[in-house]
Amino acid sequence: MKIYRSSWKKHFKTIYANLIVLTMWYVLHASLKSAVIPSPFDTIENFIIIFPKVLLPHLLVSLWRITVAVIFSLILGVIIGVWIGVNKKADDFISPIVYILYPLPKIAFLPILMILWGLGDIPKIALIIIIVIFQIILGARDGVKEIPKELMMSVKSLGLARSQVYRHLILPAILPKLFTALRLSIGVSIAVLFFAENFATSYGIGYFIMNSWSMVNYLEMFSGIVGLGLLGFILFTVIDLCEDKLCRWVKVGKNTLI
Repeated sequence: MKIYRSSWKKHFKTIYANLIVLTMWYVLHASLKSAVIPSPFDTIENFIIIFPKVLLPHLLVSLWRITVAVIFSLILGVIIGVWIGVNKKADDFISPIVYILYPLPKIAFLPILMILWGLGDIPKIALIIIIVIFQIILGARDGVKEIPKELMMSVKSLGLARSQVYRHLILPAILPKLFTALRLSIGVSIAVLFFAENFATSYGIGYFIMNSWSMVNYLEMFSGIVGLGLLGFILFTVIDLCEDKLCRWVKVGKNTLI
């Protein structure tokens, strides 16, 4: 019963949010009376028509770039973050470097990446990696550092192997922070990818939107924006589902507090 209510609340919130956005969009369209802001109903109709053959290939390419970048960021970020979390000397050496590089606007590295690796997918994927990885490193490091020393000592006193300590203590401790880091970085990654896909490419949702804009086809431009929003919604939903599956104790704790 509780699961049904929770699922219903999620669906209700999604419908409610969509209705608010569509209402604001329609009010803006009706008040401006300009082709620059097409009707949301016309846009949705056009989106449905062009989605299978036109929009879907662009969305899949963008999704592939983000997915590859996130996988590499998770692997490298978790390894580095856990290492500096358990090793004070490594933390003293690496964390200051992370603090210097993390605030820099990563989009500034795109010309350098394009010079190093050409005009294909690699610089775009690399750009997303250097955005996501810092969040992952800091999330993993902080998750390790927040483990109580008493708990760490009690686990070691049981005679567990190092691999067992990582599996049963450290990994569960850092998972919630990793999902939070992913949420924070995915939104920025989509925005940066939108910009990066305007250079030397013919596929990607960013390219489609800007190409439609240059062709003064505002209906297709807004259809692309709807597709971009759909891509972000899917990614955030996948993250939420993975968190619900892998971090069940966090949800149980929240329900207990409530």
